[in-house]
Amino acid sequence: MKNLIRIGLLASAALVLSALPARAADYRAEYRLSTVLPESFPWGAGGLRWAELIKERTGGRINVKMYPGTSLVGGDQTKEFTALRQGTIDLAVGSTINWSPQVRELNLFALPFLMPDYKAIDALTKGEVGRDLFAVLATKDVVPLAWGENGFREISNSKRDIHVPDDLKGLKIRVVGSPLFVETISALGGNPVQMSWADAQPAMATNAVDGQENPLSVFAAAKLHTVGQKHVTLWGYVADPLIFVVSRQVWDSWSPEDQRAVREAAEQAAAEEVALARKGISGNDDEMLKAIAANGVSVVRLTEAEKQAFQKATRPVFDKWVKLVGAPLVTKAEAAVAKR
Repeated sequence: MKNLIRIGLLASAALVLSALPARAADYRAEYRLSTVLPESFPWGAGGLRWAELIKERTGGRINVKMYPGTSLVGGDQTKEFTALRQGTIDLAVGSTINWSPQVRELNLFALPFLMPDYKAIDALTKGEVGRDLFAVLATKDVVPLAWGENGFREISNSKRDIHVPDDLKGLKIRVVGSPLFVETISALGGNPVQMSWADAQPAMATNAVDGQENPLSVFAAAKLHTVGQKHVTLWGYVADPLIFVVSRQVWDSWSPEDQRAVREAAEQAAAEEVALARKGISGNDDEMLKAIAANGVSVVRLTEAEKQAFQKATRPVFDKWVKLVGAPLVTKAEAAVAKR
């Protein structure tokens, strides 16, 4: 009888334990989170916030350490997504641009002049297009959780103001390792030079390149005016949404309760990161623009007519890449932008 009671108690205890969230001892001591930029930029701040929220919401069961500068892949941004799939990286706040070589559909956001404003970005990431892209990513060994934002990419250089496509002729412009960016700058008469962000600032300081294209938050945080970037043109030719993801293998090792906690943490961190990325440059808030100009930088705001000239010059590139991204997805995106 006593043995039966003991067996019953042990069985009850096992059921209780199985219903509890997985213990910290069952998980790794540390999970590796990759970002391109450190916490001094909105991108890195979003990654760090995610790590903090994960620890808080899981009661310390999941501990995440952020590795900025894509240091887990030797600083090569274009290798980050492959490393996620292979298990070198556990979590990431990644760029749609950097992952586009492995996920062709993500080139959607780099189609020149597809998105004219922040409402257009939101129409895509918060709508059916965003869900379609998450479905694509979910087939590639990762679990996408939330959309962040690196922002509209504006162009700067050390030589002159840019008002028309001809102003780009002959300028050596640093671009990320994406064929679409190379073709877009080439179509405008510029000389695109592919290099990592780690190499970009030294190249600008030594005049190995004349300019670059990046969100204003990056321009300001990196103090690019100190490396000769004295001319900025606001053209908003492409935007770079970020994606909060977890490796599928890691995700499947967590309890449902912790999966939910990590997802909620991603959603909160992403919302805070987007707000930070737009601070000082959107709506009636132009404090960052004023600060950039105060450093002796000439800031050019293109008129709609001037933007159309750039759009016309890059249209052959747009049309070519529609086929590579997928015409149905692009059509859906254009309709969402038009309805915004």
